Amino acid sequence: MAENLASGATGLHAWLLVTSALFSVGVYGLLTRRNAVGILLSLELCLNAAAVQFVVFNAVRAPARVDGAVMALFVVAVAAAEVVVAMAIFVLLYSRRRTVDVTDLTGDGPGHAGGAP
Repeated sequence: MAENLASGATGLHAWLLVTSALFSVGVYGLLTRRNAVGILLSLELCLNAAAVQFVVFNAVRAPARVDGAVMALFVVAVAAAEVVVAMAIFVLLYSRRRTVDVTDLTGDGPGHAGGAP
């Protein structure tokens, strides 16, 4: 696989360009989305771009070792746990506020104990 990554159209620079573009799209989504689920999806896109970079760098630097693939699997496992926790929070938010729009979550709705700080 390292020979394929280091030569031709599928070279290291091409993979870096693709993963950088994925990461950039994820950051753009993080900064522009108002829906909490959209923000979560953008964060997952950033994490997946990083996982692909782990695999690519491992294939180029040490093709006989599996450190990059193991790290990518670890990133995927952490991302799966993050999705479970985040979706539980979103369900709770929706049941209390009837919205998952982050601009509406100011803390002055039902269940808020106190006035302005």
